Amino acid sequence: MKSQTPLTAFDMQRFNARSEPVIAILEDAVLSNELPLHTHPQGQLVFAHQGFVTCDVASTMWMAAANSAIWIPAETPHCNRASDDAKLFYLFIQNNLRDLPTSTCTLSISPLLKEMILHLTTVSQHYKAGDETSRLVEVLLDQLQQMPLQELGFPMSENSIIQAIAKQLIKQPDDRKTLAQWAHLHAMSERTLARLVKKETGLSFGKWRSQLHVIVALQLLSQQQSVQHISEKLGYESVSAFITMFKKALSKSPKRYMKELAQS
Repeated sequence: MKSQTPLTAFDMQRFNARSEPVIAILEDAVLSNELPLHTHPQGQLVFAHQGFVTCDVASTMWMAAANSAIWIPAETPHCNRASDDAKLFYLFIQNNLRDLPTSTCTLSISPLLKEMILHLTTVSQHYKAGDETSRLVEVLLDQLQQMPLQELGFPMSENSIIQAIAKQLIKQPDDRKTLAQWAHLHAMSERTLARLVKKETGLSFGKWRSQLHVIVALQLLSQQQSVQHISEKLGYESVSAFITMFKKALSKSPKRYMKELAQS
């Protein structure tokens, strides 16, 4: 197998001036666990082949576990954080090539698209229209358009109160304070805080916290943590309560979800 093009060996400034529609490169997290806030003139697909990655974009934290990806449109400020065992593949896609999402989102990656992405990293990133690599890229872009969206974003808002609650929940995901307790902590009524959470995140408080729990659960599942341990880590009274929450969010039990990811 040919060697892959690593991020650390890639000259992004030169790429910005190049005409290839798509460039595929890889990154092992041992080289860089975190990339600070930055932008690209191209759209970027961050594909987690192994481990997981989170991207902070505007006021939302997005997460992709193994065999899923985060799509970041061109000129969107973002920062990436990867798990220690992560193996990430990046696609940089020139603007206006396809009808791709206009806002950041997470995508499922099919086995076929996965293999095309992996193969693209093994060939020369200098190619011409009409050659073998160019034809592969055309099919890859067609497939990418068909990938289903995943709801793996945690809205954090720019509101100081919502930010404070979000940061505490991220720091201590087993914090089980009720909405009334959070409201008292911030000197406001429960109803006022409920309206604020809904306005700033688009979710009820319960669904908002569950969204974070799903993201944390997927991170821990990708690290081979047991469902029992994850349930305790997130502060659930029982494993069944955690599984019920997970199934409501992703329509599958944690074990089935990860098994299907591993088989894809």
